[in-house]
Amino acid sequence: MSLNRKHYIGAGLLLVSLLVISVVVVAIAVPVVNSQDSAEGVMTSRDKAMAYLAETPLIDGHNDLPWQLKSLYNNSLETVDLTADLSHTTLHTDIPRLQAGKVGGQFWAAYTSCGAQYKDAVMHILEQIDVIKRMCAKYNKYLQFVTTADGIVEAHGNGKVASLIGVEGGHNIDSNLGVLRMLYELGTRYMTITHSCNTPWADNWREEFEPTPEQLDGLSAYGEKVIKEMNRLGMLIDLSHVSVATMNDVLDISAAPVIFSHSSAFSVCGSYRNVPDTVLSRVVEKKGVVMVNFYTQYINCPPRNISADPREATMAQVIEHIEHIRDINNGAGIDIVGLGSDYDGVGTLPTGLEDVSKFPDLIAALIDRGWTEEQIKKLLGENLLRVFRDTEKVRDQQNAVLPFDDVFPRVNVWEVNNTCRTYVG
Repeated sequence: MSLNRKHYIGAGLLLVSLLVISVVVVAIAVPVVNSQDSAEGVMTSRDKAMAYLAETPLIDGHNDLPWQLKSLYNNSLETVDLTADLSHTTLHTDIPRLQAGKVGGQFWAAYTSCGAQYKDAVMHILEQIDVIKRMCAKYNKYLQFVTTADGIVEAHGNGKVASLIGVEGGHNIDSNLGVLRMLYELGTRYMTITHSCNTPWADNWREEFEPTPEQLDGLSAYGEKVIKEMNRLGMLIDLSHVSVATMNDVLDISAAPVIFSHSSAFSVCGSYRNVPDTVLSRVVEKKGVVMVNFYTQYINCPPRNISADPREATMAQVIEHIEHIRDINNGAGIDIVGLGSDYDGVGTLPTGLEDVSKFPDLIAALIDRGWTEEQIKKLLGENLLRVFRDTEKVRDQQNAVLPFDDVFPRVNVWEVNNTCRTYVG
């Protein structure tokens, strides 16, 4: 009896021990599972936005910080510290805010005013390119100068802001294809065909409401050669600031898709700096990209808001532009929409988008409106990367084509007896 009792007691203790162990294991396992479920269940729109931004580079089509470095600091990088929080200044951009905004790629605008046309525009644009490259070199822990689509992806993977050059205004080549080629050699990867003035070979957006005697109704024959040379080089063609006629002429002849680096939707805000629906439809067909501008005067105006104060706008109104472009051609516009803030190039910005740190808030708001991960990533940078790669493919297909060597005839009123030139051909 004593042996059997010991046997039963031992067996009972063993069973109890196994039960205790099982309870402990379950007690440990259940909280872990519940913790994971809880984390997934309460993942906020901002959490998702930050995750998408970590995976896909947010590529901003236009930032005018280089012009601010010129106008405020005379290009002396020693007099400003971009690693400091400069939110107390008029600047919209500094490295802490770029990091907070999760900016993955930035086209830095090399801008020269229209007043330099026929004078010293080339000198000024070289100075702008120089300060961009020096800025990238000085802050190479945070910025990585790149010239290719793959370079953007690489820099983002390195945790740096991929930094590219966009020349703002075709007047900066002084109607000279050799200058265009040299700007490409220096790293320029897009050129805005005009700024807010005509070049001798292309019309700007102001021709829509203030026609001038020198209006060309789009591109001249020489302007067509500029577009073809940009195709041959692999330089992105930027149609922000051009007239509707120029938009259509370029879309007719360009072998590569085009970009609008910082323009919004005309049907939402009827500024001629924005893109009409007829052109948006053509951009869908040409597989380009329209990168929405944040300037209040291009966001908040008739026809959608009849009594709009153009000095004020909201993030919701920016989203209306984004979603209008997305919905073009029965939703095919999702493949052409992007972001082109115009930070540091404008005086007023929408509430909620005051500086470069605010991009995650915009992405979170779109997620709240039902945007999918796939849609968000196209907006962030996938659309621009596709256009960039397609432009590089056109360049590679034309590698046997010789450079265009046409010389612009300098016979208009602005060229004849121009004392700012040593020679007029």
